[in-house]
Amino acid sequence: MAEPTTTPPDEHLRHLLGEISELLGKQKLEEAILQQQAMPHHDLVETLLHKQHQVALKHKLDGLHSADIAYILEALPLHDRLAVWNLVGSDQDGQILLDVSDAVRETLISDMDAKELLSATEQLDTDEIADLAPDLPEEVMQELLESLNDQGRQRLQSLLSHEEDTVAALMDFGMVTIREDVTLGVVLRYLRRRGELPEHTDKLFVVDENNALKGVLSLKRLVTHSPDKPVAEVMAKDVVYFHLDDAADQAARAFERYDLLSAPVVDRDHKLQGRIGVDAIVDYIRQASDEERLAEAGLMEEEDIFSGVWKSARNRWFWLAINLVTAFLSTRVIGMFEDTIVRTVALASLMPIVAGIGGNTGNQTSMLIVRSLALGLINPGNVWRLTLKELGIGLLNGTVWGSVLGLLAYGLYHDINLGIVMAGATLLNLLVAAIMGLAVPLGRHRLGLDPAVGTSVLLTAMTDGMGFFIFLGLATVFLP
Repeated sequence: MAEPTTTPPDEHLRHLLGEISELLGKQKLEEAILQQQAMPHHDLVETLLHKQHQVALKHKLDGLHSADIAYILEALPLHDRLAVWNLVGSDQDGQILLDVSDAVRETLISDMDAKELLSATEQLDTDEIADLAPDLPEEVMQELLESLNDQGRQRLQSLLSHEEDTVAALMDFGMVTIREDVTLGVVLRYLRRRGELPEHTDKLFVVDENNALKGVLSLKRLVTHSPDKPVAEVMAKDVVYFHLDDAADQAARAFERYDLLSAPVVDRDHKLQGRIGVDAIVDYIRQASDEERLAEAGLMEEEDIFSGVWKSARNRWFWLAINLVTAFLSTRVIGMFEDTIVRTVALASLMPIVAGIGGNTGNQTSMLIVRSLALGLINPGNVWRLTLKELGIGLLNGTVWGSVLGLLAYGLYHDINLGIVMAGATLLNLLVAAIMGLAVPLGRHRLGLDPAVGTSVLLTAMTDGMGFFIFLGLATVFLP
């Protein structure tokens, strides 16, 4: 497989994408012009021209790393994407399917027949096949299972039996095991005979005759200690390991906390089942981060930017509908105070300020809570203290910025009562926003729902409605 480029990756990929897009555009233009021309041997000329463009495009793709090709495919419209995909060498198909986003993978797989899919996936490791399994047709999976040996079939079925966001879903089987009763010299000779180590190997796993994990031997200790020393004397027995059903986000935090490159995965009997590597953790963190950002924006799932209008629209319907309902409720709140607004027209221009600053405060609080929940920093013992802290922040910010807005309102309209209403409404709405910023993500977390999904939409709706109600309610009481 080709190595990634050594030039700055973003600049290189943008330049390469521009060249490929230019070639595709040139091909379309020349073929369109040719179709309008009447000439002898028209079909032959068109075929030769098409092949010329195909050769030029393939020359650009040859030697590229699979991740670079995946980036190019994701950035191309559907028709151009499939044209480039058909030029990619079959030996890279499987790895590229792993590298592209889930949404783009669907379009590529739909363009492949069963034979092509089987050829692409047969080149992959068992854990990589498991990653693609949800997107593969049933008949292809059946043929893949039949083509694997007993060990491979057992491993694949074991991976597929676990939930998506568990350590088992991130696990691979690229590991080296040794016994504790041999010397380091024996281990070195074994590694030389083996010839190649799995990627990201920084340690060897020490097991007994029942494959139970006893410890790990780092490559650093292996090469810096005397070859005559036994493994049992040099290996580390205090090992960071994971169980198959451990949550993937917990494993990600452990990798960050302990600066791990790899770690063993065991079953309930402490028997070694596989390992989890930093590459899988990085991919998981990136995917989780992307999903969280999409969820915060109210998107139900990852979306191919070049997918059809109907599919993209449906992906956005749910939270748009929620937003529409909450916006309508906010207008009903305003409608309750029509008489007050008619008496003091300035209220119409000032009330969005109160709602807006409350929404900002609520989102700040909720983002902090969502992050803290993801890191496991919040527990029943510290929720009350956290609540008091956020209320204190809301009180301080409400006093400071409420005073500022009250003075501005007085300066603009020369009405002391209006200034007091503005200051009081800002203070109260910031307190409400702090409470909602805590309650919404904590409540969703308590119900077993993703605290990040739709939190921004819900908070904005609540702080807008409460902001209007508090501001106009105070105005009704204090303004003549």
